[in-house]
Amino acid sequence: MNSIPTIPGEAEAAALDQELKGLLADVLGLDPAQAAAFGSESGLFGHLPELDSMAVAGLLTEMEDRLGIVIEDDDVDGEMLETYGGLLAFAKAKLAAS
Repeated sequence: MNSIPTIPGEAEAAALDQELKGLLADVLGLDPAQAAAFGSESGLFGHLPELDSMAVAGLLTEMEDRLGIVIEDDDVDGEMLETYGGLLAFAKAKLAAS
């Protein structure tokens, strides 16, 4: 379990990117190489068959555990789960606010 307290610099942003890609691979059962290849425009919800509505709950719970953040129901919307870039931006914002 990695602890990423804030995202002020490039090294921290790269660590979060790697952690989030690993988290997606673990939770969704993706090949790690597939997850590592995600770019900001890579589609997630509606594009990956593994990321269905049931998997979203597991993904968000795992994000809370691994990143040490709290995700409220109001925080979750389709935009944050639409692309990898949206999910990464969401994680960065939550870490910056904690």
